[in-house]
Amino acid sequence: MSRISDRLEAISSMSLTELGSEWERLYKEPTPTLGADLLSRSIAYRLQERQYGGLTATARRQIKRLAKQMGNGAEVSISLHGDLKPGTRLSRDWHGNTCHVLVMDEGFLFEDRRYRSLSQIANAITGTKWSGPRFFGLADRTGADRKPKQADAGA
Repeated sequence: MSRISDRLEAISSMSLTELGSEWERLYKEPTPTLGADLLSRSIAYRLQERQYGGLTATARRQIKRLAKQMGNGAEVSISLHGDLKPGTRLSRDWHGNTCHVLVMDEGFLFEDRRYRSLSQIANAITGTKWSGPRFFGLADRTGADRKPKQADAGA
């Protein structure tokens, strides 16, 4: 087993006191009042985050936004397509052809066919593997989200 696997396995047999000590070592703050299950999951997450990397800045911002909505008692809506609202039309010129995609409540519509992701559509258009958000200009080369221009959004 790898070192991370050993450490993750060891968490499952730790007492609440041991979990508290491990929490404080990893998070550098006092242990919150949580049950053993949540503490062990949080510790496992932190170990994996250190080993493999954490959430992107975009994901962290989205989580904070959702937490704020929940804290205010507002209805929380989660979009699988970031800021794209149903009815938004995306366009891309490819080898002299203009390709139009309609954002739906669940997925996308391209040439009268539904797709689950923009990447599937980009693949259908180009015949090669592409990042759909990047192909349609919604993300830059690093994968960072870019807001669609207001003119791109329409009903």
